[in-house]
Amino acid sequence: MTDLSHYIAQYGYWVILIGCLLEGETITLLGGIAAHNGLLQLPWVMVVAVLGGTLGDQLLYFAGRYFGIRVFARVKHQQSRIKRAQKLIAKHPILFVIGVRFMYGFRIIGPVLIGASKLPPSRFVPLNILGAILWAIIFVLLGYYGGQAIGKFLNDTETKLYSLLLCALIIAAIILLCFWWRRREAE
Repeated sequence: MTDLSHYIAQYGYWVILIGCLLEGETITLLGGIAAHNGLLQLPWVMVVAVLGGTLGDQLLYFAGRYFGIRVFARVKHQQSRIKRAQKLIAKHPILFVIGVRFMYGFRIIGPVLIGASKLPPSRFVPLNILGAILWAIIFVLLGYYGGQAIGKFLNDTETKLYSLLLCALIIAAIILLCFWWRRREAE
C-alpha cells in the first residue's frame, strides 16, 4: 500500500465526516471513488456522509433559528433573495428542506434560512435526515460508479490514486471558479 492509499484508508472516514459538515459534494464523490478502489467500505462511506451532512445542517439550522433574523437584517443587498427563499420555505417546506442540499449556492445558507423561518425542529429534523440519506447515496454512488468508469481506463493503483487527487483538484477548482463568478455577478 502506498503512502497516499494508507492515509486514505486510515483517515478517510474522518475526512468524509468533516468534509460533509462543511460542504460535502466533493468529499462524498471522492469517498465513493475511494470505496471503488477498495480503500474504504462503501456502506460506511454512505453512513459517515449521512451523519456529517445531517449534523452540519442541524448546526446551521439552529444557528439560523437563534441568530438568522439579526444576521439577515444586516445583509441589505440580499433582502429580495432572502424573502423569495422564505416564501418558498413557507409554501413548500418539505421540498425545500430536502432539496436545499441539491441547490448550488444554498448548501450552507439554506439551513440557516430554514432556521430563521422558524420551521419547527420536529419538522426539520426528520426531513433533514431524509435529505441527507438521499444526498449521500446519490453522490457517493456517483463517485463509486464514476470511479468504476475511470478504473477501466487506468490499471495500476498508484495511477488511480493520483487520478483521484487530480479529480479532487479539478472539482475544487470548478467550485472556486463558480463561487468567484457568482460573487463577481453579485457586485
